[in-house]
Amino acid sequence: MYKNYIFDLYGTLIDINTDEWSAKLWKSLQILYAYHGAQYTPQEIKREYGRLVDREKEAVRRRHPEYTVIDVKIEKVFKALFTQKGVRATKSRVDFIAEAFRCYSTKYIKLYDGVQDLLDTLKAHGKKIYLLSNAQRVFTENELNMFGLDRYFDGVCISSDEECSKPDAHYYQTLFDRYGLKKEESIMIGNDYISDIGGAADFGIDSLYIHQSISPEIKGELRSQYTVMDGDVYKIKKLIVKE
Repeated sequence: MYKNYIFDLYGTLIDINTDEWSAKLWKSLQILYAYHGAQYTPQEIKREYGRLVDREKEAVRRRHPEYTVIDVKIEKVFKALFTQKGVRATKSRVDFIAEAFRCYSTKYIKLYDGVQDLLDTLKAHGKKIYLLSNAQRVFTENELNMFGLDRYFDGVCISSDEECSKPDAHYYQTLFDRYGLKKEESIMIGNDYISDIGGAADFGIDSLYIHQSISPEIKGELRSQYTVMDGDVYKIKKLIVKE
């Protein structure tokens, strides 16, 4: 079978539901910024957040015109929300705001049943495990630690670090170049038929698609070699791990 198992995170290993546009979130964030001396109304901070995200996206596009799918470092946005109000934005202050934002916007977060069993089995068989996630490091690093997943990975790529996201082949290539992976020895496991499965197919590696409740609706060809349509993580082991 395969030597390298590359996982998506959210919707594949971690089940999560967030709402980043609720009025309650922006009221809470407005109060938190005011605690640190940056005065906004809830409507203003929401508007400025969106504007600053768009500004960062344009900056990334100028730096990397070769990327088809980009990402930004959200910490830059949280920092700018301080500095444009004349407040010194230390790293610890910005990190605290980012963590609070994630907590306020998360409705629930948990591991899917079978995830630890799958990862333990892969390790027991001497396999290498990698993470290729469209995510923000300032959120994801804490969540990996919270669930004890960080100890499983032999390598991690997070899109906010690279300013590039799946399904862009440049992002897949970053992972393969950084850790010296071979395509014929590797498989991508994910719940998004475009970002995970389409991206893997275009890059030239095998994939397994697992359908979860938060998976995008499949409106085109599903190009995976393996499928689990009922969200049962335990079935992944049966399909792609040779006992």
